[in-house]
Parts: sequence; C-alpha cells; structure tokens
Amino acid sequence: MWRAAAKLAALTLGGAGAAAIVTSDDPSSTFKICTIVPLRLLRDSITAATMAFDYQYSLWGLKEGSIEWLRAKHEVHNRCAYRLQELCFRNGGIYIKLGQHIGQLEYVVPQEYVQTMRASMLKRCPVSSYDQVQNIFVKELGEPPEKIFAEFDPVPLASASLAQVHAARTHDGKKVAVKVQHTHLTDTAIADIATVDLIVNFLHWFFPGFDYRWLVDEIRESAPKELDFLFEARNSEKCLDNFRRLSPQMANSIYAPKVYWNLSTSRLLTMEFMDAAEITDVSAIQRLGIEPVDVSKLVSQAFAEMTFKHGFVHCDPHAANMMVRPLPSSKWNCFGKRKPQLILLDHGLYKELDFETKTNYAALWKALIFADVNAIKENSVKLGAGEDLYALFAGVLTMRPWSRVIDPSVDHLVLEGNDGDRSELQMYASQYFSQISELLSRLPRVILLMLKTNDCIRAVNHALD
Repeated sequence: MWRAAAKLAALTLGGAGAAAIVTSDDPSSTFKICTIVPLRLLRDSITAATMAFDYQYSLWGLKEGSIEWLRAKHEVHNRCAYRLQELCFRNGGIYIKLGQHIGQLEYVVPQEYVQTMRASMLKRCPVSSYDQVQNIFVKELGEPPEKIFAEFDPVPLASASLAQVHAARTHDGKKVAVKVQHTHLTDTAIADIATVDLIVNFLHWFFPGFDYRWLVDEIRESAPKELDFLFEARNSEKCLDNFRRLSPQMANSIYAPKVYWNLSTSRLLTMEFMDAAEITDVSAIQRLGIEPVDVSKLVSQAFAEMTFKHGFVHCDPHAANMMVRPLPSSKWNCFGKRKPQLILLDHGLYKELDFETKTNYAALWKALIFADVNAIKENSVKLGAGEDLYALFAGVLTMRPWSRVIDPSVDHLVLEGNDGDRSELQMYASQYFSQISELLSRLPRVILLMLKTNDCIRAVNHALD
C-alpha cells in the first residue's frame, strides 16, 4: 500500500511539475521549485517517521515515570531535537522560522528541544551567494547592486531565516543597510507550509497528544506578510506614528530606521544604517554610558504602550530585532550616564488588537498582578481559554504554576530565570502537556502571538537585569 501510494504521488508530482515548467514564464525557476519541493517532502517524511519510531522503540516496555523511562525519554528527546534542527537547516526558509518559534515555546515543548533550537536557530541561518543577491537586484530594480549604489559590500552583515543584510552607500554618500530576501523563498513558502502541515498532521495522527496544528496555522497566516518587505516598511512607519500620536511622552525614545522607498521592493528593503549596540550586549550598552536597567524599563514600557494603548504590536521582539543607542537629544548627567533610545528592527510581524481584546487582556493582567481569582477566570474565558483551562492559561501567560499565580505576595509573578525556575516550568509543562496543547489550539492567533511576544521580552529583560 505504501509503495503504491508513493508511486502515485511521484507520478502526480511529476505530471504536475512537468505541466508547471512548460507553462511557466520562468521555466528555470519553476524547474528548481518542482525538484526542491518533493525532496523536502521526502526529508520531512523520513525525519517524522524516524522520530516516531525512535519514541515508540525507546520507551517500549518501560514503566512511565520510572528512572529508566525518564532517562530514555531524555535521550530520545535529545536525538529527535537534533534531527528536527538538521531538517530545518537543510530545508531552510519557513522551516527555520518554525524552529525559532519552537525554541520560544518553553511552556509546552520539552527542554531538550528548546535548548537545541535556541542555541542554533539564530546563529546558523542560510546565506545567499552574491550571484543570488545580484539576481534579486536585477529582477527587482533592473540593475545589479554595484550600479544602484556607490558602494555595496558583497559579504552580508547578518543573515536570518528569510533574508540577509548588506552594508551599502548611496550615491549621495549616505550609509544604508539593504535587506535582501533569500532566493526563491517567496515561490517555495506555500509549498513549505503545506509539507510542514502534512508532517504535523501525521505526527498528530500517530501521537494524538501531539497537536501542533495551531503552530502551522500561525505560520500560514504570518509568512506571506513577513515575505513582503513593503508591508514591513509600512509597519515601521505606522509604529513610529502611533508613538508620536498616542504616546508623545516617550516618542523620542523609540526609533525605527528610515526607509528609502525608491530603493525598496517587496523583496528588497533599503534602510538607514544603525550604529548602535545589540539589546543584550550589556558591556557595549555600558560603554555608551547607558544603564542596562534603564534599557529594560524602556523595552517593557514601549511594549506596554503598543499592547494596551496602540493595539498594534511588534510580535517578534527577540534580541536580534532590537538595538539601543544614547537618546540623541540627551546629555551626560552628573553620574556620567545617558538616556537610552530603543531601535526596533524587522517589522514584518505585527498584530492588531481590537478594543475588546485589548481591554480584556489589560483586565486579565491587572487581575494577575492582584491575584484576583474571579477576575482571572472571567477575563481568561473572554480571551478564549474556556472555563476548564483558565488556570492553565494564567500559568502559561505568567510562566508560573497556579499556586504562585494566586499567591497574594507582592513578588508572586517575579521570574528569576534560574535553574529552579526552569525546572519548575518544565515539570509543569510535562505534567499538563496535553492540556497545554489543547489550550494553544483553541486560543485566537492574536493571543498566541502575544504569548510569543511576552516570552521574547522576558528573555531580553533577563539578559539586561
């Protein structure tokens, strides 16, 4: 049966691929896509089957909860996390975005996966060759980069899952950063999401308690927006405009690089070059005369304003997407310190909160701070958690077990970020794995992204504090 199905799939893919190549305006690109997608699907299938077999075989006959079972489970988690990591790197693009997201799901994914993904997904992103970069420029702007700019560094400053950034200088002498999308990413994204969806559904069928279909839904919704750099540019300008109109008291403390619209397209984004420190580089921040604790406060305040006042939230604020520099208008104080200015990068993933969601979310946080059980339940239900999982939702949101959530002490929600915190969190996640999966599958996409945003901000604040 499996052999027949594989043969039928091969014939179907082959026929569809041949038809697509013949009718395409760009046969060469279409041929590459038609050969890449089946290969990725084959990799996905082999990896998923290997992981499923490894779990079944490694835990077979062991008593759940026993020392032997826990040891075997830890080892199989490590092996499968490595397999998933390598699959993401070999396929690239959307898969790396998936791996990065998994690395932020500390409240539901086993720690072995979290550690593996966090240690690699921001550091080993693919790099497009200079020939590929030139091809993108010719297709988008009609000329190679060395003609469009007075200077263009062929070696990228940094590379992420969807694009890489090059330093350049315009003909009027201005230094800029040019974000170039990885080759063929737009064309393969839809197919990549479909193959990921297929594998996740297979794993859910094989392991009913493993339900990450909500994660695929989220990527399917956000990926097209993140692949349109003009959409990203408009978001950056809207973000700054919101601070000017709605939060004027701190508008000068928030900045986004200026966009050069005449040198930007959906796959190329030319921006002002930012000479600033990375948000978690404490030594560099201190050398600028800025107190890291002031940066931490500014980050928290900025995202509170976006969430509860603007209703337009940057939902990918990990460390690589934020920088800091001295506030241009500030002077050294008597202690030799300066005020910080937060620079927000990568504006591809924003979420809008309607008035009702914003109000209920604010009311829930107020209830959590004051340990008001009735208000926690009421507002959790309004946000989609349901009457059966409101306590779990409060725990996921605060990364604290229910007993700490309702503790009336002033510091009941404080996270120290130490090994004790992580162990408690992992024990909580393991104990309620299936319930957490159910909770995340029923929450609205906007709330899922707010959970991700909270986790990113926590990580940055821990590094600064």
